[in-house]
Amino acid sequence: MIEYKIVVLGTGGVGKSALTVQFVQNIFVEKYDPTIEDSYRKQVEVDGQQCMLEILDTAGTEQFTAMRDLYMKNGQGFLLVYSITRMSTFKDLADLREQILRVKDTDKVPMVICGNKCDLEDDRVVSKSTGTSQAAQWGCQFMEASAKLRLNVPELFYSLIHQINAQTSTKHDKKKSSGCVLL
Repeated sequence: MIEYKIVVLGTGGVGKSALTVQFVQNIFVEKYDPTIEDSYRKQVEVDGQQCMLEILDTAGTEQFTAMRDLYMKNGQGFLLVYSITRMSTFKDLADLREQILRVKDTDKVPMVICGNKCDLEDDRVVSKSTGTSQAAQWGCQFMEASAKLRLNVPELFYSLIHQINAQTSTKHDKKKSSGCVLL
């Protein structure tokens, strides 16, 4: 069984834990309880293949930033979460992305930008087009989700699995084509 390491990142209060718990346990956590770091495992089937997801739900508060380099190094796919009701949480994603690219020492990493809390349309301050254009600029995927309504929650994680698979098969193809042939 293939294992995938997915890291959920974003500022405190954007709904990282709510999205993760909704995906893993099918329940919505209403109460905000700041996370230090939680790890979840879930077996899923993607494209007819059984997979084990190891999902790291990270701290959104500044005091735990020292742990970030380690889980960024080990992560294969990254879910960058912001709240559509707070522009500052959207702006904070740029620093997280830069840190991921620096730690991974590459410019292409499986990543999804997630505008969470899309059920709070009346409180929206970050437009969908703002998220879409940022994702296009960074060359990654964008989705809006609602942990409360379970809207696009599984799709976020499945998208990362597809991206990881695509990147892995590309790397394998490059290794095959660069090998020497002995005659």
